[in-house]
Amino acid sequence: MRKSVAFIGLLFFSCVSSQEKNHHSEVNPQVIAYYAGDEKSIDEFNLEGVDQLIYSFLHLKGNQLAIDNEADSLTLLNVVNQKKKYPKLKVLVSLGGWGGCKTCSDVFSTEEDRIAFAISTAQIIASYQADGIDLDWEYPGISGFPGHKYQSEDRKNFTDLVVQLRKYMKEGDILSFAAGANSDGYFEQSIDWDKVMPLVDNVNLMTYDFYGSGSSKTGHHTPLGSDRFKEGSAVSSIQALMNLGVKPEKIIIGAAFYIKTFKEVENINNGLNQNAVSSRSYNQINFEEVRSDFNFHWDASANAPYAYDSINKIFATFDDHKSIQLKSQYALEHNLGGIMFWQLMNDKKQNGLLKTMVDAIKEN
Repeated sequence: MRKSVAFIGLLFFSCVSSQEKNHHSEVNPQVIAYYAGDEKSIDEFNLEGVDQLIYSFLHLKGNQLAIDNEADSLTLLNVVNQKKKYPKLKVLVSLGGWGGCKTCSDVFSTEEDRIAFAISTAQIIASYQADGIDLDWEYPGISGFPGHKYQSEDRKNFTDLVVQLRKYMKEGDILSFAAGANSDGYFEQSIDWDKVMPLVDNVNLMTYDFYGSGSSKTGHHTPLGSDRFKEGSAVSSIQALMNLGVKPEKIIIGAAFYIKTFKEVENINNGLNQNAVSSRSYNQINFEEVRSDFNFHWDASANAPYAYDSINKIFATFDDHKSIQLKSQYALEHNLGGIMFWQLMNDKKQNGLLKTMVDAIKEN
C-alpha cells in the first residue's frame, strides 16, 4: 500500500512539474557527477545528459597537483576518453576530498606555492585534455578532517589560489569548488564569496552529511528541506548563500547516492529523531542486500525519505528517486546552476538515481 501511494504522489508531482516548466529562466541547468571509480567501470554507465564528470581525487605532492599512481593515470585517461562517446561532456579533475587535503593549509600559505600549484594544474588539464578543476579542500579556515591543519589565513589564501588558477589555466577551462553545507562557520570563515564567486564557474554545495559520524540522534542526512523544516537542509544552505550575494545560477545543489544508517534506535516515530549510535554507510547497490527488513517513510516537512528496521532497530537516511526529482525540480524552479551528486560508483548501472536526475533536469 505504501508503494502505491508513493507512486501516485510522485506521478502527481510529475504532472504538476511539467506544467510549471515553461516558467523557468534561460539558465541551462547542469548535471554534475563525481566519479571515484576505476579505469573500466566508467564504461558501464550511461552518461547521456551528464554535463560534467569530476574525477576524484588528485592530491598534492609538495606544491604540485599530482596523480597518485599509474592506475589513477589510466583511469583519468579513460574518463576523459568518454568525451568521444558524449561530445557535450566536460571532464574535471578534483583536488583533495575528505581526508585528502592534509597539507593544503601549509602549501597554499605562500604565493610562490600557490603559483606552482596553479601551473601544475594547468599542465595536468592540458596534458590529459581535461576541461578544468574542482577544488575540494575540506576546509579552509575551519576544522575539517581530524588532525588536518587549518588557520584563519586560509580564507584569503583560498582567494588567491583561485586568482592564480584563473591566471594560469587557459581561457574556457572550468573552475569550481565543493562547499561545505553542514560545517559550522564555513560560509562565514572559509570563503570570501564576493571575491571568489566572480572567478569561478560554480560552487558545488555539499548538501549532505547533515547527520552521520558522531551524531547521537537520528535525522535526515541529505534533506531538500522546506520553509517548515528548521534543521540543516539544501533549502536553508542555498538561502544562506544567496543572502551572502551568491548568484543562484552559480549554485549547484547536492545529492547523495549513499545511505547512512544508525543502530540501537528505539521503535518510536519510526526511528526518526531518536537517540542512536551512528553505524555505517551503504551505496545504492549494497543497500538492496539489507533493505528487506525496512519499512519506508516520507517526511513531508523535510522533503526526504527515511526507513526503519524495527527488528534490528536500525534507522536509514538517504536520497531516493522521489527526493532526487524534487531536488532537481527545486534547481529548475529557483534558477540554480544545476544538481551534482557524490558519487557515480554508488549508483546502479541501469535505471539508477542518475537517470531520474537527468530526466528531471533535461526534459524541462
